[in-house]
Amino acid sequence: MNNKLRNRFITISSVIGICLPVLFYGCGTGGDSKDAAMKQKPSLPVMTVNLSDAAVTTCYSALIEGKVNVEIRPQVDGTIEKIYVDEGAFVKAGSPLFKIDDRVYSEQYKSALASQHAAEARLVVAKLDEEKLVPLVQNKVISEIQLKTASANTHAAQAGLEQAKAATRSAQVNLDYTVIKAPVSGYIGKIPLRLGSLVSKNQNAWLTLLSDVSEVYAYFSMSENDFMRFRQKYTGATIQEKLRQLPPVSLIMSDGTRYTEKGVIASISGQFDQTTASVRIRAVFPNQHGLLRSGNTGKVVFESPFHDALLVPQSATVELQDKIFVFFLDTGNKVRQQVVTVSGKSGNNYIVSAGLKPGDTIVIAGIDKLKGGMVINPQKATPGPKDSKALKVK
Repeated sequence: MNNKLRNRFITISSVIGICLPVLFYGCGTGGDSKDAAMKQKPSLPVMTVNLSDAAVTTCYSALIEGKVNVEIRPQVDGTIEKIYVDEGAFVKAGSPLFKIDDRVYSEQYKSALASQHAAEARLVVAKLDEEKLVPLVQNKVISEIQLKTASANTHAAQAGLEQAKAATRSAQVNLDYTVIKAPVSGYIGKIPLRLGSLVSKNQNAWLTLLSDVSEVYAYFSMSENDFMRFRQKYTGATIQEKLRQLPPVSLIMSDGTRYTEKGVIASISGQFDQTTASVRIRAVFPNQHGLLRSGNTGKVVFESPFHDALLVPQSATVELQDKIFVFFLDTGNKVRQQVVTVSGKSGNNYIVSAGLKPGDTIVIAGIDKLKGGMVINPQKATPGPKDSKALKVK
């Protein structure tokens, strides 16, 4: 009996040893299939696009200039005798800036004035000669021709006096030019010359640059495409009518801070620059406190509001051959590529005008490995803060 039991135990153990690997192999194969199926359905975040308000903010690099920039130049020859101002000073219109040695011009004025006095005396004598001949002609003591001659001498003396007065005024003007005054109120720029420097009315170099910055002009260039969109967006028969509909613009200064005053678009150049394919535009900003100066740089900021716009994150799009695609979630959680039309940017979002409608669902991450027709496991994404104020820098 013991031998029979032992043989039976050995037989059962052999059968179990053969079946167990087969059993475990079968279980392992089922698990791998399940994992593979899960890998074929990646879990990706999705979002439903809806209508919302947005602001498209566009920036253009600008060069700032004063409303009036006057190159101060000498109008007479001589040496600089005095400099009344310093670089960077604010001066009012009519204030003296430079004094040129006036001794030569003072003597010329005195000489012209003396000639004028002599001409005045000659006129007085000519009139007396004419007046004393009148009764003689009336009494027929002398001929009338003598009176006419005297009258002609009076007119000649009168003309001589007028000529002498003109020479005096010219000498006075040259004398006045020796004191160079500010034609407008503004700030003094660089003064390259110093006391004793010889200047000439024909020289190319200016004495200083005077800038009236009570208002400043911010000049920037707009591309041809942007200009065409501007013309289509705003109504009006002329450019000036369209400009009047533009909202105020802002200015971001070179340090990144926003200028406190708003500006307006005042003019657009009449032609495009063929080299850059852009048009020059001028914005005007008030500058009562003189914070902005000629030569400053900055960015002119346009803010265009959009109502009921479809916003799609830029990170959820793919650009290929000048087209922009999103992965649209279709029936059965299948994804397919969808071409969308973008009409602008709002921060990190695209404003989509065609290709999607409210309520559509798109994949917003992991799209670099997606292909049309793939099935995914969609995960609803939590919407983040609305970003519609970021700057687009050109």
